[in-house]
Amino acid sequence: MLIKIKKDGLLIFGNYKFRCALGKSGTKKNKKEGDKATPRGIFTLGKIYYRSDRIKKIETSLKVRKIRKNMGWCDDPKNSEYNREINLNLIKEGENLFRRDHKYDLFIEINYNSNPVIPNKGSAIFLHLTKNFEPTAGCIAINLKDFLILAKLIKPKTKIKIK
Repeated sequence: MLIKIKKDGLLIFGNYKFRCALGKSGTKKNKKEGDKATPRGIFTLGKIYYRSDRIKKIETSLKVRKIRKNMGWCDDPKNSEYNREINLNLIKEGENLFRRDHKYDLFIEINYNSNPVIPNKGSAIFLHLTKNFEPTAGCIAINLKDFLILAKLIKPKTKIKIK
């Protein structure tokens, strides 16, 4: 099955419909690093990452990874680790995954610009949490209750289609 993301802020999966937030610049086919757009296209999903100090149990068939204090995501196009999970103790430039706010308490990696990774094409595109549905920096965001339902339903072969 396919997760469908409509540009009007609706996530549809089977009979489920959830409100979602998208990038501040809307959706774009030719996304670039820092443009605040959500990439258009069909993508596979990666792991679910979670903060074990805030989220106790996740029912899912996806691979799961605990977020640790030193974890980050490289958003520097000049770095060879661009658009990959990094250790912030070794590489200082990157998006911190262990945040004070709750956006990354639980998120799914969207495999955008991942095989091959192309510098400046965009990085750290996730399906993450939101409380207020304000526009994102390019990710897709839903509330915790809906995320937990979706995590239970999706399978490792589920893809996401962003219009």
